[in-house]
Amino acid sequence: MAVILYVETNFLMSIAKGQDELAENFLQNTPISVSLAIPSICYVESLATLEQEDKYNEDFIRRLDIQVNEAARDKTSQNAQLVVNYLKQAKISFLERTNDTEKRFDIALNQLFIKAEEIPLTTEIINESLAINILEKHFMDKLIIECIVYYARLNQDEIKVFLSSNSKEFSRREVIEILRDSGIQYFNKTQNFLGWLQSQSN
Repeated sequence: MAVILYVETNFLMSIAKGQDELAENFLQNTPISVSLAIPSICYVESLATLEQEDKYNEDFIRRLDIQVNEAARDKTSQNAQLVVNYLKQAKISFLERTNDTEKRFDIALNQLFIKAEEIPLTTEIINESLAINILEKHFMDKLIIECIVYYARLNQDEIKVFLSSNSKEFSRREVIEILRDSGIQYFNKTQNFLGWLQSQSN
């Protein structure tokens, strides 16, 4: 049984952040029966997300350093040196965790480059996305859905699945209907998708 699995930004970011071990293992050991596909705009969105989080991290470290310096100036409090030591250790651990995230991101990104077919964003897809009344306040998500639906029309005879943990947007009734009309089944958890995949092979 051959399956086309559509993934998007959250698939990559959840692996980078260590939030979905099953997705990480699946990407590393993708069954030959599963073909991955991802809209090209998801690469741009994931890089922008990582860049934004880097800015948040830099701001956090800056504020942490301020507190360390402030505590170090306190010569009378018995807790001041404890604060300095704990915050310095917290900074080290925080930076190491940030490095872990970036390493996982790079690995997952490279694996997707190799394994996944890229769905290009075209003028036709943009125009079609403007014509459908879904996710009006979430234009990027709307483009992602239209990319997937457009690609699905080119593979009408294939079994198609969309996996995304962004259930707040993608599990909306109108979105599910569009996916279903295009022959796409939606899963919001990697565990549920893997369970379904296993049942199909039995």
